[in-house]
Amino acid sequence: MTTTINLLPWREERRQQQQQEFIALLVLAVIVGGLIFWLWKGHVEQQVADQRARNNFIEQKTSELDKKISEIKDLKARRDELVARMKVIQDLQGNRPTIVYVFDQLARTLPDGVYYTSVERKGDLYTIQGVAESNNRISRLMRNLSNSAWFEDPALQKVEAQDEGSQANTFSLTVKQSSPNSKKEEKEQ
Repeated sequence: MTTTINLLPWREERRQQQQQEFIALLVLAVIVGGLIFWLWKGHVEQQVADQRARNNFIEQKTSELDKKISEIKDLKARRDELVARMKVIQDLQGNRPTIVYVFDQLARTLPDGVYYTSVERKGDLYTIQGVAESNNRISRLMRNLSNSAWFEDPALQKVEAQDEGSQANTFSLTVKQSSPNSKKEEKEQ
């Protein structure tokens, strides 16, 4: 039997082959790593882009809601103005007959020898200025106003003699308007 001996440098060939396999595996690993990194980077960029799109959408809807909120505030302000106007109109409609009764009572409570020169109203307070033949007639006017169902709390502000030759006096007084129902309730108590 003959044996053959291999005298070729097989160890070096084996090392070279292993080195080539190692380099090939290393290149393959770098390629696979690069591919995985590229895919991961693409995925992250897509998520960032999606989040930016969601943020833009939210900002757009927020600005739309802000516009609607300002419109609602404007509508509420308009509604409040209209309600206030309606209340004024209703008050005027409700007080319409009252002024007729007030003027009627002013005429009924006026004693002989007294006349009014002006009547001013501020809220429920009337300021009456006039001329009377004597102080007794002014006090009679105040009693009449006090006994009226439409007036209360007459208060004399001033009395002045008109001139030396005349007995007439000018006067100024205030009186509050009351509702006839409140006078009835007071009398019942």
